[in-house]
Amino acid sequence: MEVKSPSSDAKGARGTDPVINDGKFFAAVGYISVLCFVPLFLKRDNAFAQFHGRQGLVLFILELAASMLKVVPVLGDVVFTLAWVVFGIFSLVAIVKVLMDQYWEMPVIHPIASKITL
Repeated sequence: MEVKSPSSDAKGARGTDPVINDGKFFAAVGYISVLCFVPLFLKRDNAFAQFHGRQGLVLFILELAASMLKVVPVLGDVVFTLAWVVFGIFSLVAIVKVLMDQYWEMPVIHPIASKITL
């Protein structure tokens, strides 16, 4: 049985792309609500952090919209709760993808985020 060390496989080894390593923390933080602005302003030159920061920004805007719907009786509460669950799941999955060094194009979110220029 052959055991491979993490550095023996260059493609699967973590830490091979300096852009991803440099922006990983900021990209993960970008999915935590209002902290989406952290990668957008502090890592302007990092493509990985910017990619995830833009998606985090779209999620944040949708969270704000869901919060505003809460003023509608009954239906607003239902929409708000459902939206927060969906956005929370999206954020958790996105953070896991960031920690796995992946660019994840969120359904519905990515097409909007890709049009944002800062």
